[in-house]
Amino acid sequence: MPPALALTLVAGGSYAQREQAIAKLCEADPASASASPSACIAVVLEGLPAGDLLLQSSSRLLVHRIAPGCFCCIGNLTMKVTLNRLLRQPLTHLYLAVASSAHLDNIQLTLAQPPYDNWFAPASLLRLDV
Repeated sequence: MPPALALTLVAGGSYAQREQAIAKLCEADPASASASPSACIAVVLEGLPAGDLLLQSSSRLLVHRIAPGCFCCIGNLTMKVTLNRLLRQPLTHLYLAVASSAHLDNIQLTLAQPPYDNWFAPASLLRLDV
């Protein structure tokens, strides 16, 4: 099993605020500078953008935009499929952004269960709606 993958949950605020916060975190992410050339950062953004896109997929950044809908309220299927696809890649960090922090406990519970409990380090949390 690979070493635990860094995970940051970003919740609340507008779509643009979440994307901007993740863009700043990616710029300052020490894992991205020290990682192997094949490793990259993954970003999963819930919701639809309302303007210019700050984050674009590249060889070092995988960006997945998922239509609005709480991950846990839609059975976690979209999140699980996206995570399973991303975890096949060599990643240094995963940023998971959700519109509302109301259901973060359920999302964290899903991430703490198999098989994700073996993949992720304990999540750091950034709330934009406080």
